[in-house]
Amino acid sequence: MSRAARQAARGRGRRGEWLAALWLRLKGFRILARGLRTPAGEVDLIARRGRLLIVVEVKARGNLADALAAITARQRARISRAAEIFLQRNPALADCDLRFDAVLIVPGQAPRHVIDAWRGGDRAVNT
Repeated sequence: MSRAARQAARGRGRRGEWLAALWLRLKGFRILARGLRTPAGEVDLIARRGRLLIVVEVKARGNLADALAAITARQRARISRAAEIFLQRNPALADCDLRFDAVLIVPGQAPRHVIDAWRGGDRAVNT
């Protein structure tokens, strides 16, 4: 991938994260961290609403299926480890219920919030 392509992808990612954070704020969440980097990996967003703490992976793709498929098992494991580090650094959040979500960004559509994105279940896309 060329340098220009990497920069364009990074810009799309930042815009997607901004849009996802706005979407979550509209749903009543408070954004605690954006682009959190840890030795284990990066977390796009961490948000809280009441006792619920969500770790969010944001994917911007051409369609929903590609966006959801872009969250690999290896990436989920890295995000989970990074979330553990975040919680160790923020012990006041230890009593929160932790959930791993995704926000999928597709051109021309409202963001899609996938609740409990990598714990199986029906993986229903919720708005």
